[in-house]
Order: sequence, then C-alpha cells, then structure tokens
Amino acid sequence: MPFGAWLGPDDRNWLKAGARIALSGPAFYVALSLMSTGALARAADMPPGAAMLATALIWAGPGQVLFFGALAAKAAPAAIALAVSLSSVRLLPMCLSVLPMLRGPRTRRWVLALAAHFIAVTVWTESLRRLPDMKREGRMPFFFGFALTCVALTTLASGLGYWLTAAIPSPLAAGLMTLSPFYFLAATARAARDGADWLAIGAGVVLAPLAEATVGGDFDLPVVALLGGGGAWLVGFYARKAAA
Repeated sequence: MPFGAWLGPDDRNWLKAGARIALSGPAFYVALSLMSTGALARAADMPPGAAMLATALIWAGPGQVLFFGALAAKAAPAAIALAVSLSSVRLLPMCLSVLPMLRGPRTRRWVLALAAHFIAVTVWTESLRRLPDMKREGRMPFFFGFALTCVALTTLASGLGYWLTAAIPSPLAAGLMTLSPFYFLAATARAARDGADWLAIGAGVVLAPLAEATVGGDFDLPVVALLGGGGAWLVGFYARKAAA
C-alpha cells in the first residue's frame, strides 16, 4: 500500500506544509553545515555511501564527527558505538520537550520512537517555535514533513561533500560546520517567549566557552545545560511565583 494511502487529505496538507517550511531555509542550512561529513568519511577511507548512510542513521552532526573520527583512529567497534551513543545523550532533553507536543490520544509508541530519531538541533528549534500554535492532529504530519525533508537534503549534501572534498579548501569546510550552531542560536532566539528564555540563551553564550576550557571531554554541554538552562528555569519559576 502506498505511503500516501495511510494519510488523510489534512495529513498530506500538513506534511507538505512541513516540507515547505524546511525548504524555506532550515533544510539548506543544516545540509550545508553537514556537507563536510562527506570529507570526514573520505578521510576515514570510507565509501561515499557510508557518509550518506551515517547522516540518515546518526543524523546529529557531533555524532557523525565522533563516528568518522573514531573510524580514522581505528578504534574498536564497541568503543565507537559507545562514543556515538554518549554524544546523543544531550538530545534527551530535546526529545522530552518535543514528544509530548506530538503525542495524541491514539498515537502509537513506535511512531513516537521514530519521531525521536529525527530530533536534533534544527528540528528541535523549529518544533518548539511552530508546534504550540498548531492543531494537535496536524503536529505529527507537519513534524515528519519537516524532519524528513531536512534529513533527505542533508543526506544528499553529505554525498556531495564526499566528492567535493578535493575542491573545497579546509577553511571553507570548517566554516560550513559552523553554520549549524549559528543557525541554532538564531532560531532559539527567535523562539524565545519570555525573560527566562533570554536568560538561558545569555547564560549559554557566557558559560559555553568557560565549560569547554574547564570541563571539556563532551561533558561541557550537560554542564552548561544544568547550570545555564536549569538556573534560568529556576529564576523564571520563582519570578512567576512571586508575580502570582
């Protein structure tokens, strides 16, 4: 049975709306920022299909950097799997904030598990920004339309990056990797709703370089999240309590 047969007319409209939003900018930003994963795959002596498959299966950029870096270092497969898994732990709070908005009264768990795979920085920021204002029945098809478009375009870009490695200077490849965090910061600021959100953003900007210099070892992001995000949430909580 064709995939479209599982969807009603309204679902297909929401799916197309998600794809249109992705193609309006976000999908191209994340595709450009992860194009250099193709170069990482070539450096690790992997075929171009490996670069594209890694994008589809791992998706998040840091996980792919760890994956191909560990392959280049000829690390043990178990160590590679553990490193990629640990790098994905930072995505758990993102899943916990988005999945409740997607869940409906008849949503199956395997659908939520599938949706969780696509939640990374770009999909998370746009979901937080757009899903709360949508009808609940339209959220899931919109989410998949947006996420699948981002993944598909980025997968193609990873393969393209593999073949363009010889033509792209190293500084340009490094610059492409910075597009994703800059887009993330801009999208997060655009989605900020109150003072606590802005406080969390400011705390992240200040604490991130300090945590990188003092903590490092892939534990800097959880530390920034706990201190910056947790502190901003507490400030907002007590501010709302005092105003009530």
